[in-house]
Amino acid sequence: MFKVAKKKYSKFHVDLSDAGKLKRTYKGIQYDSLLELKFFKEVIEIGLEDGSIIDCKRQIKYELQPKYKYNDKNILAINYVADYVLTYFDKSTIVWDVKGGMVDPVAKLKKKLFHYKLPEIDYRWIGHCTLDGGWKEYSIIEAGQRERKKAKKLIKDKSKVK
Repeated sequence: MFKVAKKKYSKFHVDLSDAGKLKRTYKGIQYDSLLELKFFKEVIEIGLEDGSIIDCKRQIKYELQPKYKYNDKNILAINYVADYVLTYFDKSTIVWDVKGGMVDPVAKLKKKLFHYKLPEIDYRWIGHCTLDGGWKEYSIIEAGQRERKKAKKLIKDKSKVK
C-alpha cells in the first residue's frame, strides 16, 4: 500500500507544504497567509500605485513587555509582529493585522497589551468577509457575525414555538 503524505498545516490552517508556500509567495516575498497576500494585492499594492499609500513595511516587531527575571528564572519578552505598517498620503500611519476566521485568545491579549503599551500608535485589525462587503475592520465583521447568529437563533426559536 502507498502512503499518502498528509499536508502540513499551522494551528491557523495555513498550508505549510512547499506547494502552500509557493501559493503564498508573490514577487519573491512569502506571506504568512493567503489572506495577508490578498490584502497586499487588493489594498496595499493598489494604494501604492495610486499614491494613497506612500510606504509599506512588513513584519515590524513591537515589544509589549520586556524580558525579566522572576525567582531566578528568565521570563521571555512578549513581542508582537505587525503584518503591515502603512503610511498614508496624509503622513498618518496605521499598524494593520490581517485576521481571518476566529481570533485566538493570545491575539486578543496582545491587542490589549499593544493598546496599553503603545497608545500613540493606531493599531487595527482587518478582515475580509464577502457577506460584509469585502475588506472591513475586524470589529465590523464580528458585529455582523453576531447579528447573523442572533437572527439565526431567533428563526430557530420561532420554529420551535410552532
